[in-house]
Amino acid sequence: MDLPIVYHPDYVAPLPTGHRFPMPKFSQLYELLIADGVAHPLQFYAPEYPLDQWITLVHTPEYVQAYCTGTLDAKAQRRIGLPWSSALVNRTCIAVGGTILTAKLALGHGLACNTAGGTHHAFPSYGSGFCIFNDLAIAARVLQKLQLVEKVLIVDLDVHQGDGTAYIFQDDASVFTFSMHCEVNFPGTKQKSDLDVPLPAGMEDDAYLQTLASYLPDLLAQVKPDLVLYDAGVDPHAGDRLGKLALTDAGIYRREMQVLSTCVSSGYPVACVIGGGYADDFKSLVYRHSLLHRAASEVYRHYR
Repeated sequence: MDLPIVYHPDYVAPLPTGHRFPMPKFSQLYELLIADGVAHPLQFYAPEYPLDQWITLVHTPEYVQAYCTGTLDAKAQRRIGLPWSSALVNRTCIAVGGTILTAKLALGHGLACNTAGGTHHAFPSYGSGFCIFNDLAIAARVLQKLQLVEKVLIVDLDVHQGDGTAYIFQDDASVFTFSMHCEVNFPGTKQKSDLDVPLPAGMEDDAYLQTLASYLPDLLAQVKPDLVLYDAGVDPHAGDRLGKLALTDAGIYRREMQVLSTCVSSGYPVACVIGGGYADDFKSLVYRHSLLHRAASEVYRHYR
């Protein structure tokens, strides 16, 4: 058995030339995983378009309708930071479907990875920071609604606080939000996660991994989740344009091994999304994202 990985060609939607959101990285990640022999075409699963009532488990019907029909006002559009198009609506929804599918596969296989996802700045009634619908929150809610899980732990290691996710679940004991992020970074106004670990700018591999190790095992023992949703943003990397931390490729790989082996060895299923990553050198950015799937393949083989 091979690690289940989720991908769809529609993960890429056209953006204006020179836009700073690295949209092509999703298809390039898929291609790199196959080219490097990390995965073969038959182990990829294609998501379906999610039901509207799944998206509105988290987002207000007014916001969902305005976004999907292109009637969102200009200010709300600017806050998202991605110009509207029907292709982007399709991409946004299929990526949500991808995280839902990844979560279901994780329950069945113990571990599964999306090749997109991690849109943690989306709030119930608005989008922000390149995030339109909150795939992590929607996946958690859908699996609860389908009575596949009761308790969910969201482990968010993107360099930016998962503010939308924290806000969505702030009064909900059934979803525990853990965000370890750079303190002096977007968003300017932080929300209150169940556990926030703000990190000083410039933190390097060993200090980062020791900090993570001091929280994660205890958290699993305390929360005892039916599912872990893991946002594996690679923007804590030293070469990231929006990061301000100083992890290396080796540090990112060690982080993925640490998170996945800690969860899986204790019997907690993990669904992974790739989160943020912004670098001018596209090739190295895509490689960084692939470290998640490389580590997951390793862990999957070890614990099967």
